[in-house]
Amino acid sequence: MINKSKENKSTIKSKYRPEIDGFRAFAVVTVIINHFNQEILPKGYLGVDIFFVISGFVITSSLYQRPSKNFKDFISGFYERRIKRLIPALSVFILISSIAICLFNPEPQFSLRTGLSSLFGFSNLYLLKNSTDYFGEVEKFNMFTHTWSLGVEEQFYIIFPFLIWFSGFGRQTKYSSRNLFLIVGAFATTSLIGFFYLYPINQSAAYFLMPTRFWEMAVGCLTFITFQKRKSIEDFLENIPPILLLTLIIGVMYFPLLGGKEATFAIVFLSSIFIAALKKGTRIFAFFTNPKIIYIGLISYSLYLWHWSVLTISRWTIGIHWWSVPFQVTIIFCLAFVSYKYIEKPLRKVNWFGKRWKTLMVGVGVPVALSAGLVIIDKPLKGKLYTGVKKNKPTHDIRWRREIRLGGSSLTGKKCHSDSSYSEQQLKILFKECKYPLFRKSKDQSSVAFVGDSHTLSLLKAEKILSDFGLRIIHYSRNGCPFPLPPYGVRQDKCNNFMTNAETEIFQDLKSGDSIIINNYHLSHLGGENLKDTRHNILDKNKKPTSDPMKKINLFMAGLKELSSKASKESISIYFIGSTYRNNDIPHVAVTAQKQWFRPYPIGLKTLREEALNAQKLNKILANKIKDSAFTNVNFINPLEILDKSCGNDMHFYLECFRDSDHLSDKSAKELLDFILTNYLKP
Repeated sequence: MINKSKENKSTIKSKYRPEIDGFRAFAVVTVIINHFNQEILPKGYLGVDIFFVISGFVITSSLYQRPSKNFKDFISGFYERRIKRLIPALSVFILISSIAICLFNPEPQFSLRTGLSSLFGFSNLYLLKNSTDYFGEVEKFNMFTHTWSLGVEEQFYIIFPFLIWFSGFGRQTKYSSRNLFLIVGAFATTSLIGFFYLYPINQSAAYFLMPTRFWEMAVGCLTFITFQKRKSIEDFLENIPPILLLTLIIGVMYFPLLGGKEATFAIVFLSSIFIAALKKGTRIFAFFTNPKIIYIGLISYSLYLWHWSVLTISRWTIGIHWWSVPFQVTIIFCLAFVSYKYIEKPLRKVNWFGKRWKTLMVGVGVPVALSAGLVIIDKPLKGKLYTGVKKNKPTHDIRWRREIRLGGSSLTGKKCHSDSSYSEQQLKILFKECKYPLFRKSKDQSSVAFVGDSHTLSLLKAEKILSDFGLRIIHYSRNGCPFPLPPYGVRQDKCNNFMTNAETEIFQDLKSGDSIIINNYHLSHLGGENLKDTRHNILDKNKKPTSDPMKKINLFMAGLKELSSKASKESISIYFIGSTYRNNDIPHVAVTAQKQWFRPYPIGLKTLREEALNAQKLNKILANKIKDSAFTNVNFINPLEILDKSCGNDMHFYLECFRDSDHLSDKSAKELLDFILTNYLKP
């Protein structure tokens, strides 16, 4: 019996492949480089997807032929190992980082609540609930945005051991590998289909949810099973030069024409093959098994945790510059070294309390106790840890969209802004009821229809100005959907359906003398690769999304021309609001643009001026095209000329004119609509 136990332990230990830790090192370094500067490695964030594949491969390998007395022993042992692996380093990281952010951010609640949710493996769901865009600049100022991936993995770990056991793989019963392959393969196929389906219509959900990420870890699992039972396949893949695969992986991270979902699929596919091809006798194998590279892989968990914390604190304080990078990298590695050596490694290897159930209880109890501490920081100690001098309280609130969408407005009292969660029945109600008043008070009452994306939503409360003047208001808006639609539509079918129905509804309602007001996120819909936060949604004649800005502009203007022609026949005027400024680099700009002892270089103004040039350039192009005789009933409104008079380009701009990085505040929206009312709509 003793010999058998020793043999099992030897078998388990022999599964270790140092080159996998080398691959982990590569993955974490690509992520860190991307988070330092996206321009250096545009899709370096795909290193997280490599982590997912490695996790699926390693966890399956670790459970293969692992001795277990029964199901209870198997499950409790699995979760004991996961708790030892994840909870200690995560708990210390959350505690220290939570205190640190409170020193420099006077309003740290969103960060603290993200951290609290990460303790229980649900930060991905919390971020999704709060309409988080992982690629948005606002999220770079949240200390715990990056913990979404831990949430995905932890939720995967809830399901995966059950699949292992009940397939027989954990007990190595007959046909167990085949059973697990078929079960995981079926789940992976469903997950992949869900990912590809959801990505175009709700990118955040596709990005954050475990069910649409399951396939990535499943690929790692399927790779291990295939190599165990089909050595011929592994032998064949070993003939592929690993340097070629690594070059392709890096190429995907740079290739601009690959969209997010295509790049993700490519990285996952290439990573699984790379694991097979990474064998002895190659230079890549020698490189990845270099002790220094392996060490980076061993501390990759701690590196991943702490790098984001250091970068976030840097953004709140001195910023990230060429001269600061060496110091920031040094701090990241020092924190990771301490975390790995004194927390992660020793606590993972020792027997905590002698009995497994005690470890499981502590694994649950520590997050509960720590979450209570975060609540104290969030509530009773709110603002008391802040080391700066409080000046102007930030007016920017990233939750404004959700609050307006859920609560409607004082004008209509209806939920007139939709997203992908709206059912067909809800949309029917929206199109029927989002009018104020529901019917014209008299034959002579004029109507104004507001149609567009969330930038139209930002005008909703201000539309009361027109209502008070006696105009009837119609409001239809939807997240990320431009209006009017270009000739071949956009990538999201639900956007196409919504805007098509919106156009049909307004033309059934409007009559001669009425108006349509269009306000979209033009910099995003029509911008090129040089602009951040740019969508490539507009389809060309081949039904393919184009990234060329002039092609997008021409396609969009063709859609506007068609709308103009249709409106002209009914003597309906169109007011097209051009692009506003955008400041994607600085959330909570009311805070970060103020000098503090820890912030000698206020940030924000430089970026604002750069974005102003982009907006001015785009407005000039749009204005010139609308001057064409085909747009006789379209009036171009340049919001910059209106807002600059009251906002300027200084601190006042940040505090008063925008509610976040690009949406107008209620104050600015009122000024804009008052201008349109005074100069165009008043008789």
